[in-house]
Amino acid sequence: MAQWDATDKTFLITGGASGMGAGFAESFLRHGAKNVAILDIAEELGKATAERLNKAHGDKALFIKCDVSKEEDITSAFDSVLAQFKQIDVIINNAGVMMDAPDMWRTATDVNYQGLVSFTLKGVQHMRKDEGGAGGTIINISSIAALTRVSFLPIYKGSKLAVLHFSQCLALDPFYEDTGIRVLTMCFGATDTAILQNLETRTYHPKQAKILVKAVATNYICQKVESAVIALVEMFKIGAPGSIWLSVDNKPVREITLAIDRAFTDFENLLK
Repeated sequence: MAQWDATDKTFLITGGASGMGAGFAESFLRHGAKNVAILDIAEELGKATAERLNKAHGDKALFIKCDVSKEEDITSAFDSVLAQFKQIDVIINNAGVMMDAPDMWRTATDVNYQGLVSFTLKGVQHMRKDEGGAGGTIINISSIAALTRVSFLPIYKGSKLAVLHFSQCLALDPFYEDTGIRVLTMCFGATDTAILQNLETRTYHPKQAKILVKAVATNYICQKVESAVIALVEMFKIGAPGSIWLSVDNKPVREITLAIDRAFTDFENLLK
């Protein structure tokens, strides 16, 4: 049974111009969101998405150009959303880049982790009830890349494990009791978005590119964006503070918090 409701909530969604981010914006507006701010580096696409959402839902969407790898962009975008909507109730840190190539991995890591941390911390400062905020929800997008070990894309996988670990550590008790902020983590499997295009350009070495292309073609079911969106909305409705979820293969979303907890408990017990 749903415990949390999107009705009259204001959402900030990074990577919101297309793919899953645009899908999240559309779905939460259908579920009664008051406003949605979509942030993305793709300006023309973002404007078009906001225009489409506004036509369908009555001028509730705002697009702001934001490069999540740049702290000045993050600060400016966050302040702009607050200036427009006064309050942010939900942050979805969806922006991500799967790119281990030598000329791109630092920027990709900044997007996948540093930018996510920055938006999370700004959200915590704005939302926390113990300092006058209204509480809220922060959703951080990790990946099955954080849960598996393979030879290709080690930098991307490391960044997604960092997202998972950052989120679960931040959410440890008594964080929710003190702040009223619910932190949720979603691990998506391979999903039919632009991140899976041009795979041969995404690895740190040409030999790894061949392995990656073959692995994606033979070992993964590429789920539909619609399945990922449904999974995230369901997690938003029922997810307990600090919980971790998995969405793969067009299957219903599953909570994996206990499995992650057990793994870390085993490690922690070794240190005693």
